[in-house]
Amino acid sequence: MTSGLTIGQAAAFAGVTVKTVRHYHRLGLVEEPRRDSLDHRRYGSSDVLRLVQVRTLAEAGVPLAEIGTMLGADPQQFAADLAQVKQRLTDRIQELIARRDMVDRLAAGNRLLLPDRACALLDRAADLGFPPDYLAQSRESLVLAKALVPWDFDDFLTQIEHSLDDAQYVTLLKRNWEASGWEPDDPRVAELATAITTHLLANPELLAIPTSLQGKTDTAARFGLINDYQAQIAPAWGRLMALVEADLRSAGVDIRGTPP
Repeated sequence: MTSGLTIGQAAAFAGVTVKTVRHYHRLGLVEEPRRDSLDHRRYGSSDVLRLVQVRTLAEAGVPLAEIGTMLGADPQQFAADLAQVKQRLTDRIQELIARRDMVDRLAAGNRLLLPDRACALLDRAADLGFPPDYLAQSRESLVLAKALVPWDFDDFLTQIEHSLDDAQYVTLLKRNWEASGWEPDDPRVAELATAITTHLLANPELLAIPTSLQGKTDTAARFGLINDYQAQIAPAWGRLMALVEADLRSAGVDIRGTPP
């Protein structure tokens, strides 16, 4: 009578597939057992125990490349190796949780790309009655601003807070959104530019330039990119911003690097 188990039986008893057993053999994790007279491998209890040990460590997250060394280590080293595996798994869990949170933020649009303070301002603008299209465009502008002026993005947000605190300026901002549908040469563009300029001159805090921006030679270029983006969305905005800038310069205001 032939003693021992076939590879299929050993695999079944150990809870793995025949393909997995052969893979363990190739990696040297489980030695190939003796063969019978018919040249068939015959697995004993020690072979099955080894298969179970390898399978268990693999399922616990231990890389196959490390299992052989761990099974050959003394109890103290084995415990230390397990502690390292646990730490790696903990780090991986935290990484996956962070990615899950990012997916949750993505579900809310570009909130993944903006800090909570900026998102709160967008929510406040919504409460003030700004339409969804305006909020979507503002969100993209904020993402661009954060990328272009990260060192003073908080000051940029402070200016927006001042704007939303000013009921008259909020009305002008809503009128500015209406202008997105106008032709650039529409007389209302010049009228709105005059109204905005007058209000800005009366409320200079809306034009404040963060101190750290004043010494940067490329500040105007950075904010120019934001203005260009807005002008691409609505040509009337390009003319409106140009008129406002010209009026402010005529009034003696240095607007280089002033956020739009």
